[in-house]
Amino acid sequence: MEEAVLLARAQFGLNIAFHILFPTITIGLAWLLVVFRIRYERTRDPAWLGTYKLWVKVFALTFAMGVVTGIVMSFQFGTNWPGYMNKVGNVAGPLLAYEVLTAFFLEATFLGVMLFGMNKVSGRMHVASAIIVAFGTTVSAFWILALNSWMQTPTGHVFENGVLIAGSWLEVIFNPSFPYRLTHMLLASGITASFVVAGLSAWRLLKAPSDPSAAKTLRFGVHIAAVLVPLQVIVGDLHGLNTLKHQPAKVAALEAIWKTERGAALTLFGFPNEKEKRTDYAIMIPKAGSLILAHDADAEIKGLDAFKDHPPVAPVFWSFRIMVGMGVLMLVLAWTGTLILRKRTPRWLLWAFAGFTFSGWVATLAGWMVTEIGRQPWLVTGILRTADAAGDVSGAELGASMTGYVLTYGALLLSYMVVLTHLSGKGSQ
Repeated sequence: MEEAVLLARAQFGLNIAFHILFPTITIGLAWLLVVFRIRYERTRDPAWLGTYKLWVKVFALTFAMGVVTGIVMSFQFGTNWPGYMNKVGNVAGPLLAYEVLTAFFLEATFLGVMLFGMNKVSGRMHVASAIIVAFGTTVSAFWILALNSWMQTPTGHVFENGVLIAGSWLEVIFNPSFPYRLTHMLLASGITASFVVAGLSAWRLLKAPSDPSAAKTLRFGVHIAAVLVPLQVIVGDLHGLNTLKHQPAKVAALEAIWKTERGAALTLFGFPNEKEKRTDYAIMIPKAGSLILAHDADAEIKGLDAFKDHPPVAPVFWSFRIMVGMGVLMLVLAWTGTLILRKRTPRWLLWAFAGFTFSGWVATLAGWMVTEIGRQPWLVTGILRTADAAGDVSGAELGASMTGYVLTYGALLLSYMVVLTHLSGKGSQ
């Protein structure tokens, strides 16, 4: 049974990890497209028109990939996790439906106008279509993050005759962690999209240094990233304070704090040894853990010894450091690029941004692992354990289907990358 649950988690994790790659780009890119389209409308500069036409194709391709993988993921609620909908479907079902009804149809309908309506509707209507699509992507994130946040910090629900229902939809949606998670995700998407724009523009400039559209979008993407990454640091800190309050076991795991103590040290690097309840080869800064986590160097931080149930330490510990490490590198590159691009565009910088094109994916996936693995052993904290929601599918069946998923998604991702680099390589000419 444990093996089947682990495989079910791995398979669903693979699906949602692959799916999240594409909304992470489209949510931010949709708003960048609004800026591109408005700039063309105001300036009538052909470079901005070429930029818009190129990136709306990238958006459409990415949006299609997100839709396809999202449909597959929704089926797994029934195949891998039937206990989930049986237990909390009265809350989860409507939130998922709201996402489709209020967001997906807006995106799908007006994306057609963006793609094919340039010469068939007025300029104002075309700009409005871009705004509606961007709004739709944000509303989509709103509903999905509302559900995910409720699973982390559930509030507003009641039990009637043993059945869980929403007692207050406002409390369900605006649960304690929702504002932080939504803001954190929207900024992550904006950062991811800005690095994709900057990276693919740099790739184009390596082949065609005189491309005016690529030069504009490189600088635009770098400047946006230089603003958003510091904002993400601030929001991440606020999110951490919220997590410490509502999910202290997750914080204890991601920092590998084994025992409750005042003035907890910050572990920069080490190898969590869960069997021995220690971190081997740890590099630590005294009291810095309490200072960062609680903004008080002498604050008491609950350790893993304070919890009967807590998540596995190593994957959460390492995922958090990958997320933070990648964020630091992105901040350094964005600020460096902002300074250098004022005067010149050296090839080494173009290669650097090209190499960081999908750095946002790395940070997002690492952060997602912290969020989801850090909630274990609960699927809905305090309400539904992960093992209790799993279906009766055997380990052999899960292993076979997971192999199929890996091969299919590997081929899809390779195809996506090939098409994306081909589009960017051609540029807007």
